[in-house]
Amino acid sequence: MGIYDFTVKDIHKKDIPLSIYAGKVLLIVNSATKCGFTSQYEEFENLYKKYKNRGFEILDFPCNQFSMQAPGTDEEIVKFIKSNYKTTFKTFSKIEVNGENAHPLYVYLKQNSPEEIEDINAEEFKNRLLEFDFTFTQTSIKWNFTKFLIDKNGKVEYRFSPTFNPSELKEYIEKLI
Repeated sequence: MGIYDFTVKDIHKKDIPLSIYAGKVLLIVNSATKCGFTSQYEEFENLYKKYKNRGFEILDFPCNQFSMQAPGTDEEIVKFIKSNYKTTFKTFSKIEVNGENAHPLYVYLKQNSPEEIEDINAEEFKNRLLEFDFTFTQTSIKWNFTKFLIDKNGKVEYRFSPTFNPSELKEYIEKLI
């Protein structure tokens, strides 16, 4: 089983096989519209504009599991991010990323990713998460805006913490394009 074997739903509940992205570098992110990291959408759009013509795609999966920070319908979420951040990359239907209802794509990503790359803000952020009553495992998604970078062959090359600024992903994307 590989990443291209999964099918996800778009915001209209239409099945989208990830095989349509074969041969492209993918950035997969679980997002939320009411999160302190929501402004990362601006940097995602900058990355997308810079690299989309070189075989790069961003796959955005809203997730309401973390303090209910992705409220609303799929359509409302897309309207919010398009009007506030002018996004042009693909946003999919809301999913769960942890627990027994975790989408199979995210089960796969967590099981097949290397250790998370953190930035200087990650330790402080992890300490703040201790205030919440979440039980994490080594592979759990800890919060909104965890990022996975997938190479052209569908291999999960990198996993980045929620605090990792998307603008800092350029060097990693360049290696894979």
